[in-house]
Amino acid sequence: MDDLDRSILNILRRDARTPYTEIAERVGTSEGTVRNRVERMLEEGAIERFTVATRTGNVKAMVEVGVAVDVDTRAVSESMADWDAVDYVWQVSGDEDIVLVVDATDTSALNQLITKARELDDVVSTKTRLILNERLG
Repeated sequence: MDDLDRSILNILRRDARTPYTEIAERVGTSEGTVRNRVERMLEEGAIERFTVATRTGNVKAMVEVGVAVDVDTRAVSESMADWDAVDYVWQVSGDEDIVLVVDATDTSALNQLITKARELDDVVSTKTRLILNERLG
């Protein structure tokens, strides 16, 4: 990955629907070059998916999950990634092992998700942080 790839990614991070012609103009190359580089980054896994960021008025939170020492963290993460309200699942270092970024319809739905996590045999702890405000970096 070179500086041109990084420039393209920075534009797509802010708006994944930015037309390739506009990206090309902003980074100083051709539309074909941008298209080819995006396709290559998709094939190589540098771009995992194109997604939508929402401002729905829902309750957003980070749910930090600790699992037992002898647990396959990846397997737990993959199962949690399938839960409806979960936007992201991060495996992290520190006191907790997994962080879920959640977009729940209300506090009751968030509490149900936390309870679902706590009911898993492999989970030993949870800690929840409500996201009060977010800005695109």
